[in-house]
Amino acid sequence: MSIQSPNSSGDVPTVLVRDKEGFTLLCYLEQLIPLNGSEYALLTPVDTPVSLFELKEANDPELIEKIHNSEPILGVADIVLQEHDLTLVRSAVTLTVTGELDEPEPEELEEDDLNDDSETYELLVNFRVEEKEYGLYIPLDPFFIVAKMNEGQATIVEGEEFDQIQPLIEKELDERESS
Repeated sequence: MSIQSPNSSGDVPTVLVRDKEGFTLLCYLEQLIPLNGSEYALLTPVDTPVSLFELKEANDPELIEKIHNSEPILGVADIVLQEHDLTLVRSAVTLTVTGELDEPEPEELEEDDLNDDSETYELLVNFRVEEKEYGLYIPLDPFFIVAKMNEGQATIVEGEEFDQIQPLIEKELDERESS
């Protein structure tokens, strides 16, 4: 559960990050940022993150932000994804999908892709559960996770701590880019 450094082929180091409930997510280590005597990591998931939406008749999809891992919706999503040789993973922070996914070409994005708070999504699969329609969408914008590093262990930064540290991390990253 510690940082794995790059190997001779130049692979990016990975970190297994843990949330408060004990769920984990394997991530690439993008940046290490020392702030206020602590070290924070900017991470991206190794597997493809997905978001679950309820597809309403009025063409107004609704993002489902919190879902329990035992929800029947996820069981149906598992079956639908298996038909495409994909696997749904109930990870820390987000749901992810493992397997071979085709990378979308920007000019090939369909008009029914979702826009929510300036994020763009591409439909991966849709399915029905108990007379309701759902869709798993891939966010096309980069999906970053902030974790606090402590003795080689990574813990997700959430809630109030995230709200306090986010502007400091953004400032540090802006300073690095302008240097």
